[in-house]
Amino acid sequence: MKNKNLFLLILLASCWGPSFLFIKIAVAEVSPMLVAGLRIGIGALVLILILFVKKERLPLKLHFWKKVFIAGFFAQALPFTLINWGEQYVDSSLASLLNGLTPLSTIVLAQLLLKDEKMTGNKIVGVVLGLVGLMILVTPSLLEGVTGTTQGILAITLAAISYGVGLVFIRKNLINVPPIHAPAAQLLSVTIYLLPLAFFTTPEFSISELSPLAIIAIGVLGVFGTAIAFVLYFKLLERTSAAYVSTVTYLMPIYGVILGIIFLDEKLTVWMLLGAISILSGISMVNKRKSKSFTGFGKHLDRSYYSHFR
Repeated sequence: MKNKNLFLLILLASCWGPSFLFIKIAVAEVSPMLVAGLRIGIGALVLILILFVKKERLPLKLHFWKKVFIAGFFAQALPFTLINWGEQYVDSSLASLLNGLTPLSTIVLAQLLLKDEKMTGNKIVGVVLGLVGLMILVTPSLLEGVTGTTQGILAITLAAISYGVGLVFIRKNLINVPPIHAPAAQLLSVTIYLLPLAFFTTPEFSISELSPLAIIAIGVLGVFGTAIAFVLYFKLLERTSAAYVSTVTYLMPIYGVILGIIFLDEKLTVWMLLGAISILSGISMVNKRKSKSFTGFGKHLDRSYYSHFR
């Protein structure tokens, strides 16, 4: 069970890890809000098409849509826009470090709002180990000098907190909805208001003026960084805890290191290895549980909860 959870977490990090690079490419030509709206819209379209092929339909009850609307705002609309905007004024290494605040905010919120996900010594130690590992990975870049305005730093910090709010809300309200339905509805609900708003605030936008690289970047963000990523995200929340899923933010910078070694001929250092070991150890600690409150959770979901949404 734990090995499969770690595998799913690594897959999620594989979808989100390269996202900062593609965001940098996209916001060079498209406004931050429009990048967020387009990637979420593409993600929604992909999942809706999958449901259509499977001949499944989304729930119709207003109660369900209220929940996905709230979840979508905090898990996607707000943090995506804030990070896209903030990355214009903050170096990527600093952005990665600030994004690492997500597990901290998630644990605090889970302690307050989730009865079955209380703060434990293992979680605290795990989050600290992950944060230390993250700092080890980004310290070389920080020592070289980074740029970041107060507004940019604040934007990404608020995005990390928003991610925590979204994680806890989804973990509490939406995890026992059939696969793909909740992420599809959530992305669709955000698209309905964010994409028109983004086009309204960017009247000069023309897709014909975009470079092929920017189009590819937005497409990759939509398909892999949004559609596939949020299916994995919901699956993990069903199987584990909000705190555990939030540690994906610690894995993501490792992809920056790997890409640097492969494409930029950077050298693998002892500090990189130590940082990765610390992060993986932290994730393992967060996933340890004294109680059996989550054991078999994914196998014994009460589908009657979903029935009243139809």
